[in-house]
Amino acid sequence: MSLGLAPAVPKDAYNYGERASGEIHGVVLTKPHVVELILDLCGYDEGVNLAERTLLEPSCGTGAFLLVVVRRLVASARRFGVAIDALSPCVRAFDIDLGHVAETKKSLIGELKQLGVKSTAAETLVDAWVHEGDFLLATIAAPFDYVVGNPPYIRIEQISPLLHAEYRQRYSSLFDRADLYVAFIERGLSLLKPSGMLSFICADRWTVNRYGAPLRKLIAKDFAVRAYVDLHTASPFESEVIAYPSIFAMTRAARQEVPVVTLATASEAECKATLAAIAHGVSAEGVSVARYVHWFDGDDPWVRSSPEQLAILRHLEANFRPIEDYARVGIGVASGCDRVYVVGPEVDVEADRLVPLVMREDIEHGKVRDSQRFILNTFGTGTRVVNLDEYPRLTRYFETFEGDIRSRHVAKKNPSAWFRTIDRVYPELVGQPKLLIPDIAGSNEVAYDEGKYHPHHNLYFVVSTHWDLEVLGGLMSSRVALFFVWAYAVKMRGGYLRFQAQYLRRIRLPDPRTMSRGLSTKIRNAFRSRDFAALDTLAMEAYALPHLPDFDFVDTRR
Repeated sequence: MSLGLAPAVPKDAYNYGERASGEIHGVVLTKPHVVELILDLCGYDEGVNLAERTLLEPSCGTGAFLLVVVRRLVASARRFGVAIDALSPCVRAFDIDLGHVAETKKSLIGELKQLGVKSTAAETLVDAWVHEGDFLLATIAAPFDYVVGNPPYIRIEQISPLLHAEYRQRYSSLFDRADLYVAFIERGLSLLKPSGMLSFICADRWTVNRYGAPLRKLIAKDFAVRAYVDLHTASPFESEVIAYPSIFAMTRAARQEVPVVTLATASEAECKATLAAIAHGVSAEGVSVARYVHWFDGDDPWVRSSPEQLAILRHLEANFRPIEDYARVGIGVASGCDRVYVVGPEVDVEADRLVPLVMREDIEHGKVRDSQRFILNTFGTGTRVVNLDEYPRLTRYFETFEGDIRSRHVAKKNPSAWFRTIDRVYPELVGQPKLLIPDIAGSNEVAYDEGKYHPHHNLYFVVSTHWDLEVLGGLMSSRVALFFVWAYAVKMRGGYLRFQAQYLRRIRLPDPRTMSRGLSTKIRNAFRSRDFAALDTLAMEAYALPHLPDFDFVDTRR
């Protein structure tokens, strides 16, 4: 089978060449016992007459899933007395890489021979099962009982514009900067029979991130989650990669209680214990299980915490208003080439083009250090870039680095404004008092800028006319505020969190008008002295919380 391409998409559009998710590059092989678990979760078992069922593997790579599938399929056929040559309709697998397809076929033929299947029959079966093709564009006729696999992790910027446009036209879930596996989930679900089951292992960012909202909404409307396995701290792949993966099983059937299992290492013993943990609701060594009576509605993020934690979170969300009702949350400026645009005071450009800048490394123990750094402001009023004819010194400076500047994507996209930074610089932001929050940290490291700097893009900022910012900074430095971010944010290796705007906006706040003067004063003073134990206690009072459940985080507040 040739690539199932839309007429407008030539084969050379497939120029990304490798799979990726963060640090994942190349083919990432799922460990065999993890594949066994995924097949178990969707009921692909040799005790079932699998000759009467169909299975789809959307991105087979070099055959990690199919080898296990074939063993189960042949064992089932022999148990139910089905001829081996009748199994050709039972499996369909795709991969865009012809080399992967050839390697998979070779491995499957070898496996079938090991299982006693004659060479000619093995080759016929494998040719019927495995195809070169783009799963997202290929014509696939029949729905399937099972859709399983490890879809490719490809960043959106790795996809050619032509192919990107074709995918976006076909798949409503490809929203914002969604990774390609989101479209694989959408199409996989669409190919299920009414009683079919999809079970994938892939990165879990879509379950909480903004870009996953359309897919979560689609699932809530038409499908039901049957099981969810959290592998954040585990090692489910043959190579060491950082993917923050999970396993999920979904079906078209009606909703019911959802078991959420967390595996410590995804060892063979833990994977074997998972089904029993789900069936009996009993945790085992390295395997913890919780049950969600109600799964999430609409595009709500899938907050996977204990029932007690979720109950407190829902209580806070029901009784307090979002931070953006009182404040603005934003991100600092990205230049596209910091070594050119981030400069010291000695740089020879016009003074009004220099805007004081604060970066992540300038914040220590909650204080902002003046590192005499500036960001070059390439914009005038409104959204227009400056006229370089009016800035001869700035022009000479940019001409020194013209090759580097013009090679940036933003310069190629805006050739008449080739010298602009990716983001606009807002000089008026400098003079505003603001809270500064680093993007990646173990906990909420909040600093106060009285109005001296423009934040760099590795910092988020909060400004408000409703709040005394030092009081707000105290609340945002507490465990209560951290609890909101912890519940929704992507958890990284080592216990670190992403404090992105989409998660900071999940923080709920008491109405500042209802805060007593005495409580506000105590919070302000504790924030100034960085007394986090006091801030945790005072925040509990502000939120009228008698108790906050424990949750794991790395306390980097200092």
